[in-house]
Amino acid sequence: MGTLAQQLINGISLGSVYALIAVGYSLVYSILLFSNFAHGGFLVIGGYICYYTLTALGNNIWVAGGLSLLGAGIAAVLTERIAYKPIRERTNITLYLLIASLGMSIVIENIFVIVAGGRFRALPPVIPTNPVHLFGLTTTSAFDLLSLVVAFVFLTGLQLFIVKSKWGLAIRAAAFDLKTAGLMGINVNLLISIVFFVAGMLAAVGGIFLSVRYTLYPQLGGITIKAFVAAVVGGLGSLPGAVVGSLILGLAEMLTAGFISSQLRDLVVFSLLVITLLVKPTGLFGKKPTEKV
Repeated sequence: MGTLAQQLINGISLGSVYALIAVGYSLVYSILLFSNFAHGGFLVIGGYICYYTLTALGNNIWVAGGLSLLGAGIAAVLTERIAYKPIRERTNITLYLLIASLGMSIVIENIFVIVAGGRFRALPPVIPTNPVHLFGLTTTSAFDLLSLVVAFVFLTGLQLFIVKSKWGLAIRAAAFDLKTAGLMGINVNLLISIVFFVAGMLAAVGGIFLSVRYTLYPQLGGITIKAFVAAVVGGLGSLPGAVVGSLILGLAEMLTAGFISSQLRDLVVFSLLVITLLVKPTGLFGKKPTEKV
């Protein structure tokens, strides 16, 4: 039972980090109806900004984290303005945006290969990883508990922003019908920039925690494919679905690794994707799409 409790905590912790990334996919999809595969690049940008800030200014995670979030958010906005906006203004075919996002993902990855090099880097030990005993029942890591708490805070903040703020109301309106929202007076270009900025910030938070868990390297963004799978399982365009799908995938990974074999964890994850597409293609909370991508 102790091992089960430990794997459950680890799975929820990993799933919460996936959720930070998956909601970025869902936010962009809800507005523009395409999957932004450059999203993993924003994760890498956040991780490297955090790493270089920590090594340059000392182990101040608050400054490093703040700069990471800001830098990744700005990079996301610039990516949208440079690569996606010209396409949006010329055509309504979202497949072109999908192709452009694949290209931007490769561009960002190779920029870091050239500038930072391809070697693996470990973040300075600013995030505690020491064992923590919970109620005498099981032992887990302080890192897992901290990542769970931080993810909960950011996801709660996102929910409050979507529900309570004026721009959150505009995002919900645009998710229902972007063109109509523009006709009603919403600044669509500014709205899209805000969505990309928020998605980039959340990706940076996930990037920091994944850099501690797996070390930092230019191809780290490839792990976001699992967050994308979580978004699909939960229902693309649905923020609650992205969170639920991420928790399901995190638990599936850790339970498989803990009780069956760590070599089968990816097989289980992508089997869940195939099963979801066969049984309920819109995902757990998704709506029937009006346009195929």
